[in-house]
Amino acid sequence: MTLAQPAQTRARKRVARRRFLGCDVLTAARTRISRMFDDAPRVCVSFSGGKDSGVVLELCAQEARRRGRRLGVLIVDLEAQFAATIRYVHTMLERHADVLDVYWVCLPITLRNAVSHHQPTWVCWDPEEQQRWVRPLPEHPGVVSDPAYWDWFEPGMEFEDLVPRFADWYSQGKLSVAMVGIRAQESINRWRTIASARKRTHEGLRWTTWLAGTTSINAYPIYDWKTEDVWRFYGKTGTPHNEIYDWMYRAGLSIHQQRLCQPYGDDQRKGLWLFHILEPQTWGKVAARVEGATFGARYANTRGNMFGRVEISKPDRFTWEEFTHFLLANMPPGTAEHYRNKFAKFVRWHQEHTPGCEEGRIPDEGPLDKKHPSWKRMAKVVLTYDYYCKGLSFSPPANTRAKREYDAYMKKKRAQWNLPGLA
Repeated sequence: MTLAQPAQTRARKRVARRRFLGCDVLTAARTRISRMFDDAPRVCVSFSGGKDSGVVLELCAQEARRRGRRLGVLIVDLEAQFAATIRYVHTMLERHADVLDVYWVCLPITLRNAVSHHQPTWVCWDPEEQQRWVRPLPEHPGVVSDPAYWDWFEPGMEFEDLVPRFADWYSQGKLSVAMVGIRAQESINRWRTIASARKRTHEGLRWTTWLAGTTSINAYPIYDWKTEDVWRFYGKTGTPHNEIYDWMYRAGLSIHQQRLCQPYGDDQRKGLWLFHILEPQTWGKVAARVEGATFGARYANTRGNMFGRVEISKPDRFTWEEFTHFLLANMPPGTAEHYRNKFAKFVRWHQEHTPGCEEGRIPDEGPLDKKHPSWKRMAKVVLTYDYYCKGLSFSPPANTRAKREYDAYMKKKRAQWNLPGLA
């Protein structure tokens, strides 16, 4: 095991400062978990069936058993998942059945689909699509499949909205902790989640984050673990792990390349090619369920216009502005309107803040970095299936309701701004 580190930052420069604690990461994780059990009367684990959340569930269940406490476990089932993952979930729930209160959520939730302009989002466990479900509802007493089970649940709500709403409900007005198995090594966004100096923490513990408007805390007890530490834990303790990782390794992926998540997201789609290799029977059902899955598996890793990776080009007869409008005119109307909302806001902002862009004079071509506006950047956003336009510095909406309100607002503003091609 490697030495543990606190998640501290220099507030001025927002730069992480590493300071070793003098113990291994397993000891540090157990200490953090024990602290959360000391402070909060209600503790829950977010369990995805992956290697990291499996470690957190195992350690938290051990602590709950030692204290004679109950432990909640939240499983947000996304329907189109590996059969091996579902088997592993059952294994872990049976292993710790004596201490667990299970909430296995199989509800109609809106998910991102980054491999189709015709279906940029899709709804798992959609009751109207039951004949096409990838698999039947799991058999477990903790399964929540009735949308009326919680009065706050709205069919079609976003995953990012469901989790904090659940946390607020689970707290029952008391301090509660959601144990989350993310590690700073995995991505810059996860590092920022932990190292941020601006977030509200629990008693100054940088590896915790208060959820706004709730009495709930997210805690990240294995934030400083490396991938090698995770597998060393499984090897030394004999804790069961998801066998899909063994299959990934045999398919040629290193332990650092292996990811387990819904594979249609903007970052995750590059792993779609694995699905039909690892579980071909499941893949056939997935391809019939999620539009563009086969297309994404074949082309998501290619260079060029197919997914806008690395290099993009246009027909000589078009300017980049004309090419962008051509792309918008040849996609489903609802998706095109969504992009026009974003592009109108992008153009308007640069009209007001960027010298030379007054009256909508956005450069046709330029660098693809976020400092320089251009129509080429807007074309690339469309080609990359960047539905939320992160490439133009937009963020995804907080929830489905926020998106509806934003769309209504932008419809009025576009009429006022009267931007050519975007009104």
